[in-house]
Amino acid sequence: MIVLGIETSCDETAAAVVDDTRRIRSNPVLSQLDEHRPFGGVVPEIAARSHLDHLDSLILRALDEADVGFGDLDGVAATGGPGLIGGVFVGVMMAKAIAAARDLPFVAVNHLEAHALTARLTDGIEFPYLLLLVSGGHCQLVAVNGVGDYTRYGGTVDDAVGEAFDKTAKLLDLGYPGGPAVERVARDGDPLRFALPRPMLGRPGCDFSFSGLKTAVRQARQGLDSFAAQDAADLAASFQQAVAEVLADRCRHALDRFQQEHGKAGPLVVAGGVAANRTLRATLSEVVGGHDAALLAPPLPLCTDNAAMIAWTGVERLRLGLSDPLDFAPRPRWPLEDLRVPSPVSPA
Repeated sequence: MIVLGIETSCDETAAAVVDDTRRIRSNPVLSQLDEHRPFGGVVPEIAARSHLDHLDSLILRALDEADVGFGDLDGVAATGGPGLIGGVFVGVMMAKAIAAARDLPFVAVNHLEAHALTARLTDGIEFPYLLLLVSGGHCQLVAVNGVGDYTRYGGTVDDAVGEAFDKTAKLLDLGYPGGPAVERVARDGDPLRFALPRPMLGRPGCDFSFSGLKTAVRQARQGLDSFAAQDAADLAASFQQAVAEVLADRCRHALDRFQQEHGKAGPLVVAGGVAANRTLRATLSEVVGGHDAALLAPPLPLCTDNAAMIAWTGVERLRLGLSDPLDFAPRPRWPLEDLRVPSPVSPA
């Protein structure tokens, strides 16, 4: 089974060809960072127009690199949400057009499910497993029981962790995108210099909160008489350490609950753009070590938005007989809990 995937949910235009042997035949991604950098963040209209300008040529490139044509495809999948609605609309309409013209099944992919299933593409792991999804717009802990079958353990009550990284980078004049900038500067910083709060640390449950931490970073900077490069490095390192400790604490609670429900303590999969952060990965490695569990994190190019994960989710759903009608409406919001659970229960 060979599936074309299309991803246009934010500021990356991407297309990929993946087959059911877990082979990524192609996965070109076109970044829009240079277009959005002057504004310090993603401008939805600019993102949608860029998708319109580049998606058709990127799809042809993906097919060419995979050495397949439209006639070789068994399905086409596109991000149907959640995301910036203008960009999602571009990708969905393109996928529908291809599906209609070639009489192919169309799969509207939940972007969060695609992140959740990436570890099955890269590592072939079996259900169930625990997922920490950390990105610019999402922060949640979820038990992945099967395709379309998710149990939410907790999520952020305010800001997503990726958003906190972006806002911290802006406060420290580090530029955009914030996550890589904070991590880069933090390497030369002292994580103990600033006593930043650890929101939710030690509390029951698996929820997150990062708004207060973001405010504390701003107050710490405002409290300095001057602001030099070392101050930025120390504050970035202190912020990053606080985030890592909070995520570690929440994951410990989730691993305990997962073990009670499933009789095993993992594995723990970390996915989403923030999963590329090396400090976070190192901290979570210690957490799973204490629970005798494994930590799985996709390769860095598959942590951020890409179309290979969209195509793979299409594979997972098509081989269960699941597809979507061509009147599917793109969704700016689409919780994992709203997905259809296949019947019978999906195989591992």
